[in-house]
Amino acid sequence: MTDETVHVRYLVDDVAAAIDFYTAHLGFTSNTTFLPAFADVQRGNLRLLLSGPESSAGRAMPDGRKPGPGGWNRIHLLVDDIDTAVAKLRAAGVPFRSDVVTGPGGRQIVLDDPAGNPVELFQPAGR
Repeated sequence: MTDETVHVRYLVDDVAAAIDFYTAHLGFTSNTTFLPAFADVQRGNLRLLLSGPESSAGRAMPDGRKPGPGGWNRIHLLVDDIDTAVAKLRAAGVPFRSDVVTGPGGRQIVLDDPAGNPVELFQPAGR
């Protein structure tokens, strides 16, 4: 199977809120919507599957563990101007886990989507 698209699943508490967040703030477009259980949004080659508690991905595991949002694994989105992106998101009330950090490869910051899933904005060095 050949597909250039990268598919990432995020568990979310509220699918509609997640759609609004990713489309309004991070440049995604909405594709499929089956509220309240599931939707997917896309930005370039990234298809983000937003699975709510009512989705099949939200069902308990055989040992009783229940999948949920959050954690530290994250999608990594490139930006041209991290300072402008951060200012715009802060003005919209988006919560951040960190301040902008500079490393050898560039600058990054981690923010939370409405369910607490992390999203990293990254500006490569030299941009």
